Amino acid sequence: MPRDDGAYLMDMLLAAQDAARFATELTFPQFEKSRLHQYAILKAIEVIGEATTRVSAETKKNQPDIPWSEIVGMRNRLVHGYFEVNLKRVWDTVQNDLATLIDQVEQIVPLEDEQ
Repeated sequence: MPRDDGAYLMDMLLAAQDAARFATELTFPQFEKSRLHQYAILKAIEVIGEATTRVSAETKKNQPDIPWSEIVGMRNRLVHGYFEVNLKRVWDTVQNDLATLIDQVEQIVPLEDEQ
């Protein structure tokens, strides 16, 4: 069964919430030392980016405040440049950008009873 934008938006939302939760009560030095947290947060960000690539051009056009290309760019960097990930950049993204993304996606993701 093909998936629609609502499903991909929900994937983005859940992965963003996961990444934010994984970083809760964690400092950057702790993140830097914890391979477990690194893998968990990096995977969540990859999922956000992959789901973003599958959201339709129409939805992206209708939501210009979401930084679609930057999200995909980060995903590509993490996947294809896994050997040189800038953990500080990842940390800054989690700390400074995910809450906004979560708010934006929550406003457009269809509620379960709307599907």
